[in-house]
Amino acid sequence: MLQAGATRCAGITGFLAAGSPLKPNRGSGMVFGMPTRKITITLGDHQVHEIRALVGAGQAQSVSAFVQHAVGVALSDAAGWKEMLQEALQQTGGPLTPKERAWADTLLSTRAEKKRVRKGKAA
Repeated sequence: MLQAGATRCAGITGFLAAGSPLKPNRGSGMVFGMPTRKITITLGDHQVHEIRALVGAGQAQSVSAFVQHAVGVALSDAAGWKEMLQEALQQTGGPLTPKERAWADTLLSTRAEKKRVRKGKAA
């Protein structure tokens, strides 16, 4: 969800510099009509420090606003990748076969996941 004229560069802080809804808008409050839910997330100390620094510098309205925006950007990116994958699959013969999916899963899985799979097979 990029605003007109905004570009993504150097991560979320590059986006903030380009102008975003995270910057405080004096005179406006919460977005009404948008259902929200309070949840607990875990972030690294450095991430929390950086987000709070952006809030303190006036580049983000609040920690929650920053996290909401970051999640929105990530969801938009994921949707874009899904769309691109679907298009590529259509151009190359349709969905993956079970054998192709197993090969891709093996190739793309992390080392920890691969170790778990091996342990499960040995048991």
